[in-house]
Amino acid sequence: MKRLIPTFNRILVQKVLQPAKSETGILLPEKSTKLNSGKVIAVGPGSRDRDGKLVPVSVKEGDTVLLPEYGGTEVKLGEKEYHLFRDEDILDTLHE
Repeated sequence: MKRLIPTFNRILVQKVLQPAKSETGILLPEKSTKLNSGKVIAVGPGSRDRDGKLVPVSVKEGDTVLLPEYGGTEVKLGEKEYHLFRDEDILDTLHE
């Protein structure tokens, strides 16, 4: 099986589809299902600053992150679809 390992400050994300119903069975409005989030699958080592020091990425594998509406690079690996983002493109980490 191939594994994609991001370079520099890039982050490999698998987008998460939001449920159309709540846990109690209530239908959610269409806008609430458009939350653009994803699960971090892999991260690069980081980028270098002007002095050559390594600046690590701000998220780790397994984090759930909020993604920008546009951007990223689509990557297909087998049947699965992923997106590559730069660390600074990630808007936020989501916590339960």
